[in-house]
Amino acid sequence: MVLLGHSHEGKTSLCEAMLVTAGTIVRAGSTSSGTSTLDFEPEEHRHQISINLALADLEFGQTKVNLIDTPGFVDFAGQVASGVAVADSALIVASPSATLAVGTEAAWARVQSNRMPRLIVINKMDRDNADFYGALDSMRAQMSPKPVALNLPIGSEATFRGVVDLVHMRATVLGDGKAMEGPIPDDMQEFAATRRERLVEAAAEGDDQILARYLEDGTLSDEDVERGLSEGVRAGTVCPVVCCSATAMIGVRTLIRTICELLPAQPCDAQAAASAFVFNTTADPFVGRISYIKVLGGRLLSEQHLPNRTRGGEERLGQIFTLRGKNHLNSDELVAGDIGAVAKLAHTLTGDVLGSEPTRMPDLRFPNPSYSLAIFPRARGDEDRISIGLARLAEEDPSLGVNRDEVTHQLVISGLGDVHLAVILEKLKRKYSVEAETQVPKVGYLETISRTARAEGRHVKQSGGHGQYGVCTIEIAPLSRGEGLIWEDKVFGGSIPQSFRPSVHKGVVDAMTQGVISGHPMVDVRVTLLDGKYHPVDSSDMAFQLAGSIAFRKAAAEAEPVLLEPVMDVVLNIPERSLGEVMSDLNTKRARILGSEGAAGWQSVRAQMPESEIHELALGLRSLTQGRGDFSTAFSHYELVPTNLTRMVIEARQRETSGRD
Repeated sequence: MVLLGHSHEGKTSLCEAMLVTAGTIVRAGSTSSGTSTLDFEPEEHRHQISINLALADLEFGQTKVNLIDTPGFVDFAGQVASGVAVADSALIVASPSATLAVGTEAAWARVQSNRMPRLIVINKMDRDNADFYGALDSMRAQMSPKPVALNLPIGSEATFRGVVDLVHMRATVLGDGKAMEGPIPDDMQEFAATRRERLVEAAAEGDDQILARYLEDGTLSDEDVERGLSEGVRAGTVCPVVCCSATAMIGVRTLIRTICELLPAQPCDAQAAASAFVFNTTADPFVGRISYIKVLGGRLLSEQHLPNRTRGGEERLGQIFTLRGKNHLNSDELVAGDIGAVAKLAHTLTGDVLGSEPTRMPDLRFPNPSYSLAIFPRARGDEDRISIGLARLAEEDPSLGVNRDEVTHQLVISGLGDVHLAVILEKLKRKYSVEAETQVPKVGYLETISRTARAEGRHVKQSGGHGQYGVCTIEIAPLSRGEGLIWEDKVFGGSIPQSFRPSVHKGVVDAMTQGVISGHPMVDVRVTLLDGKYHPVDSSDMAFQLAGSIAFRKAAAEAEPVLLEPVMDVVLNIPERSLGEVMSDLNTKRARILGSEGAAGWQSVRAQMPESEIHELALGLRSLTQGRGDFSTAFSHYELVPTNLTRMVIEARQRETSGRD
């Protein structure tokens, strides 16, 4: 079961409360104090949020429950994707507020798209201004199927002391430090009966036979209600809502019992050939690479040899274990449906399948990185170490992109937001002892020409001793976008010996890499070598290289050089209510709107915009959509930069060059 929801709604605290209630751990810790079982990384303590998914399990009666605690902060949605891919069901943790949080909406949308059985728990019922019914009404107004209360709170805020179970019509109240079952308080009897009718109606809709019985008798037995709810949850037509306070340990036992009764496990064949899916990877400084595994079929044993179906080759598993936060508990085997881990696999990474081909492949899709920074080591000589460290972090986190820009030659890291990349820098320092600096990435501008021009290049020095002599005449002409450099040799006779003509070409290529107006490479030019002169003694390869470079720079300066900028295809997914503001913002960023499509309160907007505007888009979209919107980009083409902006780019390049000098 995966726990989802908005940041700071208490998912990790609830996991720890469930582990304490089940007797798995002795006491619940906290992220803020650094004592949490599940938030154990130094970065999590520093930021006081969950950053990585964490695993734990508990046993309640005859049922084992695997818990997958995931971050709520949007920058770490890649970890959420890993957890959802292998979970059989979801527990959405929400706050007792009439305003639905962004993360709650996102969690609901995720389980809907994955068609997962789900349960909602309204946590923190003991906090100030807790409003269970306001939260429930807000959910029912915005979610489908409409969530239905399975519990009712007894008291609220500081007086919250227990819950009413509407299936069995009994109360569990905290007294003398213990949860005690008993009758529903007198002042809640009538209200609870009314609310139970809504629950019975929802349960009846979960099973046709039960629905027929309800229509005939007008009521249902507790057994029928349980069965109808279970079938409805399994089918995704019913979403029960319970309430609790994780920190006060109120309603937690009732929640665990509800999970065991209503949330189904996917059927798995323990007798089938062994098959496992790697859904997450971490690097432990002492143990090495740790692969988190969901067993899809059969049994996994320590020292077992299994083929890697994704990459080829074979892996030896070594010691398998289950995880309770950072604690490794050695296990003899993992059976179908179970979750565990194995260390030091040689080639296997996240998303790989080990063993036989599964009958049902988990759907693991990571969000596209949308926020980028150029990165460079703080200390000279750390270039290799920073590359190695980033490569290993990218293995752990597939939502992290690392690439070397071919135009700007910068090393660029891309992630899901500024906090995501800040954490990457912290991990780089802690795990790989490399400190790094970042800056906004340079834009890969290019230069080209607008018309034909001809020029002569002369490099002649004959003032005693062995001289230098190279003269060439070239003509340049513009080409269509993407054609690069086309070289033509139209020299007739021996004005330039054949052996020196490649030298002219080399000089032209060198000049093109430096441009003539902004220092950016020049592209899409036809260069024709027309004529030249040579000296039988003083001519050399270098002389003609320099002559070719001089000729090209002179011709390009006369051929009306212009600046080109990369244009990106952008797809934005935004709430419909934010469409107007986002469209206005896109217009300020020189975007061309190509179209939009709407569905279920969301809009998918397609546009093209300059790469130079993407960084600001990444910073602003979260604010414009209250964290709900996201976008993806892909390179489209190059086009001319407007004249006023060309001047700004040239001036910025000149300042950069003079500062470097």
